[in-house]
Amino acid sequence: MAADIESPTNTSEDRTPARRTPARARTRNAAGPLRSIAIFGAVGALVAAVALPAYAASSLPETSTTIQQVAAADAQSLVVASQATAAPLSRGTFTATTPDEIAKKKAEEAAAARAAAAATTAGSSFNPAGYALVSPGSGEVRYPLPQGSYREGRTTVGPDSSGHDGADMLAPAGTPIYAAAAGVVRVSSESYYGYGVAVVIDHVIGGQRVSTTYAHMTYGTRQVQSGQTVEAGQLIGAVGSTGSSTANHLHFEVRIGGSVLEPYSWLAANAG
Repeated sequence: MAADIESPTNTSEDRTPARRTPARARTRNAAGPLRSIAIFGAVGALVAAVALPAYAASSLPETSTTIQQVAAADAQSLVVASQATAAPLSRGTFTATTPDEIAKKKAEEAAAARAAAAATTAGSSFNPAGYALVSPGSGEVRYPLPQGSYREGRTTVGPDSSGHDGADMLAPAGTPIYAAAAGVVRVSSESYYGYGVAVVIDHVIGGQRVSTTYAHMTYGTRQVQSGQTVEAGQLIGAVGSTGSSTANHLHFEVRIGGSVLEPYSWLAANAG
């Protein structure tokens, strides 16, 4: 009977192991993954600790380089032999144009353009070919009146001129008149037909025989006589209104070999 009673009763020592066995099992099961994570973390830290200093060391230059050192590395040098000599420069292969030559060329082109424009205005009855006999602005041909002292009046030549083969340069009485070019005075008269007081001068310009006529001068103002040699720009008289004239002006004519030219175009082409 006593044995039956003692049998189901266990001491505290016998009961304790029975209660601890499941707890320990659970502890062991949780510790396993934690240990794995800790191991992988330690390995990663070790790899980073080894790799980062090595990468940093390979990225940075071992020594600093100055700009002067870099430039010296790219510098170029030229070695010239002691026997080298300077070769003479030959001007035979090229030419130079001076400012004066350029200005002269532009003046010639402008004069030709003005001559063509004037010829168009005067009509198709006359040919401006051969108007340019000398370089414009050379002084060999000059305007018979001072620039700015006159206005351009009518200019007619050819079969439609009705006998008015020239240009009317409108200017006040007494305005000085100059020889358009060097030559010999053929006519100097106080009454030369309908021209009134007039002067006619014969010239040789650019190898061509040219004559110029200056008409309707003021009485008593002629400064030259027939047979007299004159220079370009020499004073020969003064503007008036004599002969077949109704107002003060210079009637100016230009003829080459007997052919009448339009005076404004001729002056533009030769006097500039």
